[in-house]
Amino acid sequence: MIIRKAYRFRLKTSCDTEQLFRQFAGCTRFVWNRFLAEQKVRLDSGEKVEGWFDLTSQVVVLKKAEDTSFLSDAPSQVLQQKLRDLSRAFSDFFDKKQSNKRFPRFKKKGMSDSFRYPQGFRIDGNRIFLPKVGWVRFYKSRDIEGKPKNVTVSRSGEHWYVSIQTEQEVVDSVHPSRKIVGIDMGIARFATLSDGTVIEPLNSFRRLESRLTKEQRRLSRKKKGSQNRYKQKKRVSRLHIRISDTRKDFLHKASTEISKNHAMIIVEDLKVKNMSGSAKGTLENPGKNVKAKSGLNKSILDQGWSEFRRQLEYKQHWRGGEVIAIPPQYTSQKCPVCETISSENRKTQKRFKCIECGYTENADLVAARNILAAGHAAAACGGIDIGQP
Repeated sequence: MIIRKAYRFRLKTSCDTEQLFRQFAGCTRFVWNRFLAEQKVRLDSGEKVEGWFDLTSQVVVLKKAEDTSFLSDAPSQVLQQKLRDLSRAFSDFFDKKQSNKRFPRFKKKGMSDSFRYPQGFRIDGNRIFLPKVGWVRFYKSRDIEGKPKNVTVSRSGEHWYVSIQTEQEVVDSVHPSRKIVGIDMGIARFATLSDGTVIEPLNSFRRLESRLTKEQRRLSRKKKGSQNRYKQKKRVSRLHIRISDTRKDFLHKASTEISKNHAMIIVEDLKVKNMSGSAKGTLENPGKNVKAKSGLNKSILDQGWSEFRRQLEYKQHWRGGEVIAIPPQYTSQKCPVCETISSENRKTQKRFKCIECGYTENADLVAARNILAAGHAAAACGGIDIGQP
């Protein structure tokens, strides 16, 4: 079995090095936006988009032109990789099997500044050699396992990071545990496991929401182009990074703990994008309870359900375990004792009481146990049956 891992380290950069990084990121952003605009024109006129090979050959012409000769300062492979990303973005957009496909978007300066080296780099201890940059040191917090395949340099806030993707072949592992667990995701409780374990939510955004609002309000009052606005923008950026890093740390710790102790994990196949959709509506058909729905959407996105499931899936793959997703319909309305399905079973958010047999329990725990039962059925016969009301 071949597994791929990415190791991310913060770079120790100088002013000259950061200037080169910004220049390379700007060149890749220019190439992306220019060819995206051209492909958009071709599509509007009824023509097909050009392939990666045709796009890369046009970059050679741009380097020789007087007004775009600055592209010669960036490594050729960096520009080629960005065009490869653009071609893949168009392929995903036209792929009918992609559920969350969207048309490629233009890139803005200062947002997602990054570039990738597929070859030509070398790693020696706590330093890395990058073509047209030279040796750059980084904070090596852990050992790098596997053969490095590519490196990506990216900026997050005030710092630059290097992400080293490795590939290694390992023997198909067998999960050390034989346990199976169902997980119910929620707002009041981040996760309720079928064995009774409860993971309380972190709510990293909610904790800093008021402070972030104040800092953003101060930013809006600063004069554009001023030094004070630049400083305030950095403060806002640091808050966003703190929220994101805190959430990622929480999700990694929770997913690792569950993955270590359970060979099979059953989750609901939640469509988070649909669940967090706007309720504003249109002028002709305005939405209802817009404020309440907006608060619910904010809470759903603050939990990071999709990222949590993604982490569970790849960690189970590494350990030889499995993640099964089952339909979420009626999991919180079905009695685990008599299997009666009714919306009257759950009149409140917390309490479950069956109208037939009188079984009473916490609603989230009932849902987790129903998810576990559906997972057992899926694993046993390949079918999923929650039932109908």
